[in-house]
Amino acid sequence: MNQTIYLFRHGETQYNTQGRYQGELDSTLTEDGINQVKMNARILKSLIKDPNEWEIISSPLGRAVESTKIICETIGYEFSKVKTDIRLSEVAVGSWAGLTLEQIEVGWKNNMKNTNLYNWYFNSPDGESYDTVVKRLSSWFKDIENLPNVIVVSHGLTGRVLRGIYSNLSKEEALKLEVSQRTFFKLSEQNVHKISSDFDDF
Repeated sequence: MNQTIYLFRHGETQYNTQGRYQGELDSTLTEDGINQVKMNARILKSLIKDPNEWEIISSPLGRAVESTKIICETIGYEFSKVKTDIRLSEVAVGSWAGLTLEQIEVGWKNNMKNTNLYNWYFNSPDGESYDTVVKRLSSWFKDIENLPNVIVVSHGLTGRVLRGIYSNLSKEEALKLEVSQRTFFKLSEQNVHKISSDFDDF
């Protein structure tokens, strides 16, 4: 069976604009965030024929659910049919949730040693490890393998790991993948194709 997955990140949130790392906390979408989701959803609508032939699965976190509602309204999909799955939630960063990178660097100097721009998230003393995230997302992939058409709404870091698993990338490769709220991805036949709304045609 040929499976197609469209993978979305939620729109920009208030915490995003403040440089705060959300993890499992939540923050409402900004006006720009709402517009980002609408633009991406309009492109999605042009790519799929019948929205009712698709299964929509969202992270249960508020910012993802809010984005999912916008997608449903745009493509003409009944929101009550959406499923949520906790395995699609953002990577938990424990005590670091809601803090800026500067605050984390001051409070947890030892944890930040020998880290880089891409992997420091996984050094939280009470957050998730990379392997734990891979395990839960691999389990999710296995559970949807018999669904032909899937639209997924998740998060920035989780989306990187999802694409990394799909493309069989190393940890270092996966964590360097592009992440943007004006972009979504088509996963099909072991290929990942970027779809961008960074233009004004939609």
